[in-house]
Amino acid sequence: MRPKPGDLLRIDGRASVQFAGDRALAFRVVSVPDRQTYPGWIWLTGYVLNRRGEATAKREIYVQLAGLRPAASAPAPSRPRVTHLYASRNDQGDGRAARNRSGLRARADAR
Repeated sequence: MRPKPGDLLRIDGRASVQFAGDRALAFRVVSVPDRQTYPGWIWLTGYVLNRRGEATAKREIYVQLAGLRPAASAPAPSRPRVTHLYASRNDQGDGRAARNRSGLRARADAR
């Protein structure tokens, strides 16, 4: 298997002894440098992905072509959860409720 940019690979001990055991990683290929190597080996540039599919580090790795395996689909990276502070219903954007705090009182009275 000759990887190309965009491929998601499982890099483990079959690709190189340095990735054996708990050092295996999910790797998204960014580029395949055209460097002279030993037959059956290749340099890859890409990103190490965590369990959520988020890139954690950019790396350049040297691996055996015969040991490369496609990874199971990584989940799409999740976006950070954003919480918004909403104005009260009485505040329609003109700032009146914020200035006279009427929106806050109305909300507190509703409870």
